[in-house]
Amino acid sequence: MRIGVFLVAAQFPGQDPGEILSGAVEAIVAAERAGFDDAWIAEHHFMSYGVCPSPATLAAVAIGRTSRIGLGTAVSVLSTQHPVALAEQAAMLHHLSGGRFALGVGRGGPWVDLEVFGTGAERFERGFPEALDLLLSALSGRPFSADGEFFAFREVGLVPAARLRPVVACTSPATALLAAERGLPMLLGMHVGDAEKAAAVGAYAARGGIRAHVAAAVAHVADSTPQAVRELKRAMPAWLEPGLAGYVPVDARPRPARDVGAYVDFLTRVHPVGSPEHCARTLARTAEVTGIEHFILFVEGAGEHDRVLENIARLGAEVLPLIKATRPEADGLATAQPQELSSPPAPASG
Repeated sequence: MRIGVFLVAAQFPGQDPGEILSGAVEAIVAAERAGFDDAWIAEHHFMSYGVCPSPATLAAVAIGRTSRIGLGTAVSVLSTQHPVALAEQAAMLHHLSGGRFALGVGRGGPWVDLEVFGTGAERFERGFPEALDLLLSALSGRPFSADGEFFAFREVGLVPAARLRPVVACTSPATALLAAERGLPMLLGMHVGDAEKAAAVGAYAARGGIRAHVAAAVAHVADSTPQAVRELKRAMPAWLEPGLAGYVPVDARPRPARDVGAYVDFLTRVHPVGSPEHCARTLARTAEVTGIEHFILFVEGAGEHDRVLENIARLGAEVLPLIKATRPEADGLATAQPQELSSPPAPASG
């Protein structure tokens, strides 16, 4: 089993965005020290839910501060940027990291970002397959050109060239089908439970064979499970209430509703939130039910930076050994070659 951390650079009340970004780099350094395999960074714009607008930039800083841990984007949003520009960034990070970088991409959502960056709702509504295929061409190591609805240009060659296969965030059947047709691993979010993850993996396998998929999960360890749950239920609503309000639609469509209290309750019941033993059992159960062997753990739920670092250290010292003792088989970097509960809807489409 491969275990990483997942950082959204969450802004809790009273926190400074610059300090949060510095803290995210410190968290990645701490994750390497704690024995995690990789660290994945989210992209958000114009909101306190996450204050990192460029996960590639943050990954570049972290690459210079670490020596072993893998770095990935979870995800870079294709609907608001040019896929060739993203391919250039990924190729640079691949070379500068000595092969430690993994690219995660997603469709994103119908948010105001599309207006600000000038890509428009059309790129979100129907442009993702074209953008993904162009990204794959750019990262094939061969010359490429484009002649589509959204991209058209003569043949060029990526410099520096790199051969990378991204993982694709999948929050809709259409995107999961697209990933399966392209033979790309799925990244499944923390907003869905084991049954939905297992269904997605099963549907993918029926069309695209077996791939090393990745699943995000909330992880918070304390001396007891009730204590860990209390800590997150006390802290997370103050982040989620204003954070989720930052998802502003690009047009007149209504913003998705979310019961924050119910969502936090869902997250603490489904994911590894509890004692070290409970966390290890929960991850083992999810792996058994879904067949997924690569997990990235959201570790920022307590809000306070020192508690986040403590959480990373305790997960590394007290949970990872329990997992590896019961599941000794080692897996390579999944993206280098690349209790049943109903779940709330995802905050973004993909």
